[in-house]
Amino acid sequence: MDGRIETGACFCGAIAAEMRGEPFWVCTDHDDDCRRAIGSPLTVWVGYRPHQVRLTRGRPKEFSKTKGIVRTFCGDCGSSIAYRDEGLSNEIYVTIGFFDHPERFSPQAHAYWRLRLPWVEFSDDLPRIDTYSRPRDPAFGNPADRK
Repeated sequence: MDGRIETGACFCGAIAAEMRGEPFWVCTDHDDDCRRAIGSPLTVWVGYRPHQVRLTRGRPKEFSKTKGIVRTFCGDCGSSIAYRDEGLSNEIYVTIGFFDHPERFSPQAHAYWRLRLPWVEFSDDLPRIDTYSRPRDPAFGNPADRK
């Protein structure tokens, strides 16, 4: 693992974490479930392997509306932290807003492009993917079908 270390914390500072090494995926997400969970028109998810993420302060709360998907957040201030999906084994996605230096990450694609809000425009030439941007284990189905 290389020497890259990124840090992050929630809005109130009760939860903090350290992410070591390079993320394997950075993606802008236009999914409506994520939009509701984050409270924003979109988010950027930064993908790491679970062993790369270490909590350094506090313990996030967990919430699952959709079977197999667990979202974490600060129980004090409500800041979104990350999500895990059993269909994406050995992957954890940290939301860009949790990082101390979000400017260090550049998205590689847009996921759920078809669900983007019509007034959100991008001038980049990143791939526009209408579903998940990562290969999912088909045995777990599509989360939209598990609600």
